[in-house]
Amino acid sequence: MAKVKSQRGATPAARGAWRASEAVRDEWLRRVQAEYTSAAITQNFTLWLMQIAASPDLIRSGLRIAWDEMVHARLSHKTYVAAGGTQAPELLRERLLLKRDESEPLENAVMRVTLNTYCIGETVAVPLFKRLRESCEQPVARRALDRILRDEVRHRAFGWTTIEWLLEGPMGTQMRAVAEQALPVFFSKIQISYGASLKHLAAMPAEDRAWGLMPPAEYAAIVERTLTRDWVPRFGAVGIDANAAWERSRRLAPTG
Repeated sequence: MAKVKSQRGATPAARGAWRASEAVRDEWLRRVQAEYTSAAITQNFTLWLMQIAASPDLIRSGLRIAWDEMVHARLSHKTYVAAGGTQAPELLRERLLLKRDESEPLENAVMRVTLNTYCIGETVAVPLFKRLRESCEQPVARRALDRILRDEVRHRAFGWTTIEWLLEGPMGTQMRAVAEQALPVFFSKIQISYGASLKHLAAMPAEDRAWGLMPPAEYAAIVERTLTRDWVPRFGAVGIDANAAWERSRRLAPTG
């Protein structure tokens, strides 16, 4: 017989009032802030694409992604409120824009953002949100993760299309050098961000998982799987050795 969550066979969280812990509220508030920041960053990045006369298809995709991130922020806020959250998100203006070295070509900065935000960040986001969604049962949180996961697949594709466009353009040789220099640094940062030093923290209450959370150990494991399943073959397809960059990233000092 199929399990009906509102009946006796349901999970404890589903039978109750979907009580949320402080960890749940903290995480969903963080997601509100992160998604809103992503919207602003993508809007800024799309302006950069326009300034370097990128493909109109890339520009249109960037504008769409910026709105996707606003929707994600709104859905995350609904989840935060459903969890009992009452604080306003902290949106620091200095984080809502991209910065670059004005002494170098804008294309260099475009390549670095493409690598870090889309080829790395949005690529690992797909399996991360997929895993979060698998254990998520709270209805408002589940709707948020459904939409976010669906959009992240398209955001990932945007990154890999953009890097191909940059590498195939008239500045392709320079863009490749920028990418190969930056990639180990960005790999190091993603390992730090997603708990490479917290692999021992594998436990989490089922009630928190039901709200779309997972422990640091699972984040770290997904990052490592993404290396072999996505980054190595995808970067390899554009002639960049992700394995070598990953090994160099392990030798970098933590930067926080």
